[in-house]
Amino acid sequence: MEIKERIQALKQKRNAVILAHYYVADEVQEIADYTGDSYALAKKAAGLPCDVIVFCGVRFMGESAKLLSPEKTVYLPAPKADCPMAHMASVAEIERVRREVDDLAVVAYVNSTAELKAHSDVCVTSSNAVRIVKALPQKNIYFIPDDNLGRFVKEQVPEKNFISCGGFCPRHNAVTKEDVLRAKAEHPSALVLVHPECRKEVVELADFVGSTAEILDYAHKSGEKQFIIGTEMGIFYRLTQDNPDKEFFLMSDRLLCPNMKLITLQSVLDALEGKVPEVPLPDRADEARAPLQEMLRLGK
Repeated sequence: MEIKERIQALKQKRNAVILAHYYVADEVQEIADYTGDSYALAKKAAGLPCDVIVFCGVRFMGESAKLLSPEKTVYLPAPKADCPMAHMASVAEIERVRREVDDLAVVAYVNSTAELKAHSDVCVTSSNAVRIVKALPQKNIYFIPDDNLGRFVKEQVPEKNFISCGGFCPRHNAVTKEDVLRAKAEHPSALVLVHPECRKEVVELADFVGSTAEILDYAHKSGEKQFIIGTEMGIFYRLTQDNPDKEFFLMSDRLLCPNMKLITLQSVLDALEGKVPEVPLPDRADEARAPLQEMLRLGK
């Protein structure tokens, strides 16, 4: 029996579902029950009628799934797959800002550790951050851990005062203005679609800025036929599946997340066979769960 058949058999035996982020390898997205960005998968994980979740993503995604479904067994196929940005804020700094700034909401990008979530008021994703920040009653926003997304939100919610923490996505932040200009010179008819985790100089040159899911939606609905993509290259699997008549060009070969690429068909099989540890319920689970639940409430 080949590996895909073994995965399907074990999935049925264990009443399991496979969730895959758009950034994982094509072969993993192909066998997933659901693919999505972090927001869509967070919502999906909370309502699935299954016993086991195999989350093909990085650590914070598995933690969030466990927080929202504590009664389920959650596996990360590649337990060492982590998101560097998720650690680019500190509890000590959150506590300092809370002491020094009145009328404050700590807004945690979902790309953050459970420990940071436990000290936050609400979580957001790149697809709902503007809407949720606008809905908050507080005037001052401590946005963690991604400064680029925080800046993007601030520009659309100018009535709020933003405080940043210095974090960034190593992949998106590596793309430069020169990369955009080079890609535009090579493909002058193509529209530029980028993720808000990119630098300001990149965002300013884009025709569209949005989350992974929003980029997919824009490309699908657009009447244009060529697009330069400024987010992790794993998105090309879905882009080409949904749009066989369109052309897509990667803005930079630095847009590859090595952590997402740790997840393979073999690691998915290992998870279903119980060869990797379960994702434990994080410490202070109730406190870490609350901002995720608030995100789901405000994001409706």
